[in-house]
Amino acid sequence: MVSELKTPHGNKNDYLNSKLSEPETEELRLVLKEVGLRCTKARLTVIQELKQASVPVSHAELADKLVPLGFDKATVFRNLVDLADAGLLRRIELGDHVWRFEWIAQETGSDEHPHFLCIVCGDVSCLRDLAFELPQLASADVFGEVTEILLKGQCSKCLTAAT
Repeated sequence: MVSELKTPHGNKNDYLNSKLSEPETEELRLVLKEVGLRCTKARLTVIQELKQASVPVSHAELADKLVPLGFDKATVFRNLVDLADAGLLRRIELGDHVWRFEWIAQETGSDEHPHFLCIVCGDVSCLRDLAFELPQLASADVFGEVTEILLKGQCSKCLTAAT
């Protein structure tokens, strides 16, 4: 019998069981199988954290949360890359040389949306309610393919602090 890894914050199984219902776990198992990935506790935990995140998450932010539970940084990173390569996560680089990851809603298969980056504090926000439509003149001949839209400016907290 394999013993469970105990951590100061409980163990991986307790954490995962508190986050995922049985139907959710089964659904994720099927999704992972469809893209050719094994279903592991680390993968399930990474997916669950990203599904619950309201903004894209960096490896460092995710590792800070999962290392105390017994997952190591390299495992978290490998899973982020594998899940992104399999098309389950979107990998975003916002000009600060930090990859951030977000879950791609499997129901729609896309959920593409612009992001806002505060140039003062570095906070990132998803702008899911914002829709961009390129005019007819801005065809593929002019721009090529637009794959991501990033808005930069000062967030409301930084604007308020500056005044």
